[in-house]
Amino acid sequence: MKPLLLPAICVLLSSGLSDASKFPPGFKFGAATSAYQIEGAWNVSDKGESIWDRYVHENPELIADHSNGDVASDSYNRWMDDVKIASDLGLHFYRFSLSWPRLLPHGTPERISEDGKNYYDKLINALLQKGIEPVITLYHWDLPQRFQELGGWANPHIADWFADYARVVYSLYGDRVKTWITINEPLVICEIAFNTGVFAPGIKDPEYGNYMCSKNLLLAHAKAWRIYDSEFKPKYGGKVGITHQIIWYEAASPEHEELAELARQYSAGLYCHPINSELGGWPPAVERVIAENSKKQGFFRSRLPPFTKEEIELVKGTYDFSGINYYISRLVRRAEADDVIGPWPLGGGSAELGAIVEVDASWKKGATSWFWSFPPGLRRMLSWFKKYCGDHEVLITENGLASNEDIIDDDRVEYYRSHLEQVWLAINEDGVNVKAYTAWTLIDNFEWMDGYNVTFGLYHVDFKEPKRKRTPRASSYYYKEVIRNHSYDVDIYVDRDEL
Repeated sequence: MKPLLLPAICVLLSSGLSDASKFPPGFKFGAATSAYQIEGAWNVSDKGESIWDRYVHENPELIADHSNGDVASDSYNRWMDDVKIASDLGLHFYRFSLSWPRLLPHGTPERISEDGKNYYDKLINALLQKGIEPVITLYHWDLPQRFQELGGWANPHIADWFADYARVVYSLYGDRVKTWITINEPLVICEIAFNTGVFAPGIKDPEYGNYMCSKNLLLAHAKAWRIYDSEFKPKYGGKVGITHQIIWYEAASPEHEELAELARQYSAGLYCHPINSELGGWPPAVERVIAENSKKQGFFRSRLPPFTKEEIELVKGTYDFSGINYYISRLVRRAEADDVIGPWPLGGGSAELGAIVEVDASWKKGATSWFWSFPPGLRRMLSWFKKYCGDHEVLITENGLASNEDIIDDDRVEYYRSHLEQVWLAINEDGVNVKAYTAWTLIDNFEWMDGYNVTFGLYHVDFKEPKRKRTPRASSYYYKEVIRNHSYDVDIYVDRDEL
């Protein structure tokens, strides 16, 4: 049932609901943000420099509006506003990330920033006082610049650097935080960054860098998970997982189904197979393709670095749940002789797979170049994930619409409604064990290469106003009713004069 936004003065109501559209008991609703995108205070106190600090300062022309996250939503100073918003919405949990260089100015554990530690302490405690569960992401892309100068995610030592950081965080906040995400979106960190070179740290190396990054990232995740499992879970009983960005790849026509499945394994499977499968290691089909391509290209060994037996065992089984971020889908077909294959996974195809990825003309476009909405892709992806990556607990850790609407964001309301319906169908008709849904995002923020030209927030942020005033959008009223009624099928009636 599509929400109604009326110009007259009205009251906020919900429709008469049947149990047919309700989510299962215990299902949780939350919203998410990330440190670099909202905190600002990039050089306050003893905070260290991150790769995004360096990247946007040295390359402002690469950001659509030449902006940066120096102040962003100013949540370092206005965190109480964010907690109030989370409380007003009735969120069950708030997912946010820690800034590694804010907490550990040198990246290493010999010195913990008191200001950084206290900032996150205050935020966690304030959430708990409001009855909101803090869900913490250890890494959402803001690597200490010091480590980048030593090779970043291409340096195998990063697995130990990340494990040390994780142990510090668990020690500081493990008594209060029970749900942890190690790393957000390996696909972006490794594939988008190294295949395009237009994402921090700005290094393009699609033949080696992306695969070195992927292996080291998985080892880093595994070490962080095993530290919690052995040292902190016995005391605190929490859970740890990784969050995947999963694009649903659908065959453009039936003859391309085998290629579409290979694309799924090459994107999501590259990261879930080593963690979730019984065998562990890289997906065999993907490993075979890259080895064959490497041989044809004249390399002495595969460009995909192998796992040792010990590494396979280290990574395998390192999950208490899987986080999934879903935004978009793509159609897949075999590349033809005159096709120009763009960079994987968003730029038009994969040279490794000999594939073209494209969009269906019927899909609705969002406000940024990569965003095309296809709600059924979410359900199909969840069903595939259950089959390929195993039947275990799944948290939808991000889902939202790229828009440039101001306050009356009807498109975002419809996006949330249609995608929540697909989650409901995946649970009730496909038996997928989805336990939570997270709206991206709580408030408008710095949206990476799009700067402030694109918005995702349930709350509008006025970036021209010094105090970064937050104003609820129509979508915030819808989501509040979803949470209150435990159902996606709600009507909202909003006084436009109040927005």
